[in-house]
This record gives sequence, C-alpha cells and structure tokens, in this order.
Amino acid sequence: MTPEPFGARLRRAMDERGPLCVGIDPHASLLAEWGLADDVAGLERFSRTVVEALADRVAVLKPQSAFFERFGSRGIAVLEESVREAREAGALVVMDAKRGDIGSTMAAYAETFLREDAPLFSDALTVSPYLGYGSLKPAVELARENGAGLFVLALTSNPEGGEVQHAVRADGRDVGATMLAHLAAENARETPLGSFGAVVGATLGDLSSYDLDINGPILAPGIGAQGATAADLAGVFGAAVRNVVPNVSRGVLRHGPDVIALREAAAGFAEEIRVAVTAA
Repeated sequence: MTPEPFGARLRRAMDERGPLCVGIDPHASLLAEWGLADDVAGLERFSRTVVEALADRVAVLKPQSAFFERFGSRGIAVLEESVREAREAGALVVMDAKRGDIGSTMAAYAETFLREDAPLFSDALTVSPYLGYGSLKPAVELARENGAGLFVLALTSNPEGGEVQHAVRADGRDVGATMLAHLAAENARETPLGSFGAVVGATLGDLSSYDLDINGPILAPGIGAQGATAADLAGVFGAAVRNVVPNVSRGVLRHGPDVIALREAAAGFAEEIRVAVTAA
C-alpha cells in the first residue's frame, strides 16, 4: 500500500493545528536556562518535556540532530525516542540534519532518516543541495517511496549563505532560484501540496524577484528570537504564504520547562501566524 505523501499530511496538519513548526534545540545555554545539566539526563528531560507539551497540538516538531549527536550514542537514543513519541502523539517530525553528499553516501543518509523502518525515520529531512541538486536523487527517490518529504536549503537567512545562493549561473539565474525551480518540477501536478519543500528565511525581506510558487511547503526560520514576526510573512512570501511553515524555536522554548507555559507560547505564535496568513 502506497503511503500517504508528506505534502498531503502536512497540508492537513497545518489546516487542523495551524501552520507552526517548533524546533527542539537543546543547546547548552537553553539547558542551563531550564535548570538542567548539559548531559544526557538534561537532554532527555528537555526533549521529553517539549514532546509532552507540544506534540499533540502543533503541526510540526523539528529536532536539530546536532544537539543530540554531540552526546554520542546515548544522545542518538534520546533522539530516536523523541521522534517516535512525537509522531505517535500526532506531530509531523522534520529532522533538521542538513545532510548532503553524493552517491552511496547520500543514499545512506537517506536510509537513516527516510526509510520507514529506520529507528530515526522522520516525516521529512532537511538537506543541502550544494553538491548539485542531482546529488539529492537518492533522498528524493526514497522519500517518494516512503511517503516522506525533503526541505532543501534554498535561500537561507545566514549572511554567509549569499555567496553561494546568490551566485549567478551562466543562464542568468542565481543558485537559489535554480533550487526553487528544481523543487517546482518535483512537485508538479501534486495535490493538495507537494512533498519537496524549500528552506527560505523569514528575515530576508522582499523576495518578489523569486518564484516561490513551488507547489510545496516553505520552511521559514527566523520568527521570534531572530527578529521576524508573523506580520512580516505576507511581505516576504507573497502569494506563497499559505504554504509557509514558520519555524519558532527559542521564542517558544524559553518558556520551559513549564509545560503550560510552553503550550501557551506555541498557541500564541500559532494564532498570530494564522491571522497573518488569513489576512494575506
């Protein structure tokens, strides 16, 4: 039986729960703010609390793999459990691992996160296309087979990204626009939403020179602590705003470890985003 595609599941989750992605980013300073030690026990307590508070009510949770990997195999075990519990509670999980390589190595990365029976199977994976978009083919194929999705780095908000993403090709189109065009091709004729999305920073300002109509989701970091607001979304993303999945991490997580406070913070952001998207 063919699994339901990620894009369809994401559209439904966004419509039912609101278009919000909350990061699970247990970096050392945030663990300290929660009164937790920077060790595996602190990592586990942090992750369990976020999942308990939010997995049954937000559309997407996005664990940052690096903050788990730094603790070795025990950290990966916590990540596996967090992914499983989040998905069981109804949240879609986007694994923020930004993998990118060629050939059999890319295939192995894909099998780690996109094979349905893998311990770290996630609904979608962030990937880097900067060995050439074609290098992502193993991940694209496995995602399709397993009803999963990808979020491809296209126009990121970090200042360093511009030296690659704004580089102009021989055809006059810059690299970021090229990635968006590849994604539009992947999502052609998919309904209600394609499964291959772009990562585009919410802090980038007017992007009207880019065609963001990729018929797929746009993961938009930058809301909250990085300075962007829900009210900025329509101005940045234009007609594509309905398919934007704004990511908030510190803006929600700083309210922990109190479960009620985490829920209230997430609900507040979700409502602000819903109002902004509806008004656009």
